[in-house]
Amino acid sequence: MVPVLRYLGGACGRARGGFPGSFSGVCGSASGRPWPLCGGVRSASSSSFDIVIVGGGIVGLASARALILRHPTLSIGVLEKEKDLATHQTGHNSGVIHSGIYYKPESLKAKLCVQGADLIYEYCNKKGISYKQCGKLIVAVEQEEIPRLRALYERGLQNGVQGLRLIQQEDIKKKEPYCRGLMAIDCPYTGIVNYRQVALSFAQDFQEAGGSVLTNFEVKDIEMARESPPRSIDGMKYPIMVKNTKGEEIQCQYVVTCAGLHSDRISELSGCNPDPQIVPFRGDYLLLKPEKCYLVKGNIYPVPDSRFPFLGVHFTPRMDGNIWLGPNAVLAFKREGYRPFDFSARDAKDLIANSGLIKLISQNLSYGISEMYKACFLSATVKHLQKFIPEITITDILRGPAGVRAQALDRDGNLVDDFVFDGGVGDIGSRILHVRNAPSPAATSSLAISGMIADEVQQRFEL
Repeated sequence: MVPVLRYLGGACGRARGGFPGSFSGVCGSASGRPWPLCGGVRSASSSSFDIVIVGGGIVGLASARALILRHPTLSIGVLEKEKDLATHQTGHNSGVIHSGIYYKPESLKAKLCVQGADLIYEYCNKKGISYKQCGKLIVAVEQEEIPRLRALYERGLQNGVQGLRLIQQEDIKKKEPYCRGLMAIDCPYTGIVNYRQVALSFAQDFQEAGGSVLTNFEVKDIEMARESPPRSIDGMKYPIMVKNTKGEEIQCQYVVTCAGLHSDRISELSGCNPDPQIVPFRGDYLLLKPEKCYLVKGNIYPVPDSRFPFLGVHFTPRMDGNIWLGPNAVLAFKREGYRPFDFSARDAKDLIANSGLIKLISQNLSYGISEMYKACFLSATVKHLQKFIPEITITDILRGPAGVRAQALDRDGNLVDDFVFDGGVGDIGSRILHVRNAPSPAATSSLAISGMIADEVQQRFEL
């Protein structure tokens, strides 16, 4: 089958070369140390760009990097609402470099994940970014899981995942001495990395190539300029005004948004349909106490159940030596709420008014109740973990960090797995590309996704 890529709206304009610009401030380097923004200093209110990227997460930064490497004569800027880059989904994920085994053969997700994993490993080698190719076991612990495991193995082969093999109990013990299971898929190509470090390295590449980053710039409005900028030699060269919550403005020719948890709201600024809407799901992790980390060597995952939208609780080693256990998947009442009782009235109101969410909850009620129960009672999560490693007890674990996943949902309650591009209505819609959905595993696929976004920008805006 031909992979489906959803395009909403869109017309084309012609980009013209501009002048490079930079902003004062400090961002983190790939090594974690701060480094100054390159180039001259100009205030937000007087800055103009050929292309502006809204969103300083890993997808936005990878896309900015790809665009400036392809079009070095264009002035390109990244706008990020936080004071630091890559602090939300990029900075709160599991850090797994996925192999591409889970996704439908010939689908765009499968192709981008397999390609993206290759590119991430290659990039890390080139830049000297540490990673561990520690592998993953997908373990069947019940007889009824074995047919699903075999089907998943066949899917992985169709997707071209490297090094897959089905292994029995004795080989499971060789890979993971403390793990029990009847059969497993060995995925040796799976790895782990610090994705925020990778994203900051993308930002450094972007800036060294002449790009500009402006942090503390929370976009409030995107509109067509009402009159030509002062001293413009060719009329409406920068016809779009991007305004922030502090009243500052950026002028540009074209806008690309990669706004993650806020992608639906940013899209609506240019007249886009509110669907698909973003529903935030919080994933809480547990930590294995340091003295018990010897129990886990690599990633250990359950066999996914296609009836439910998430992969289930798993064991994930981290680059710092910790072992994360989880995550669960519970509805979050704040889009950037990483604690159980974080609450936003606006976000909660949007959830209540979301008819698609009501349908999703009704279709997965038992699963949702189970996830909420596990979030409240550690013993329930430990019971699940003991299916794989019986030695783990409740005294061996601590509550750990959490992340929030931006899940796109349509009005019928279906999880949106496609990449969704949008533009908007009227003149402004022809100058904007909204990346409304870049589904998981977007971090693994980020370099491959950025190539696709750069292709779409080049075609849509006739660069």
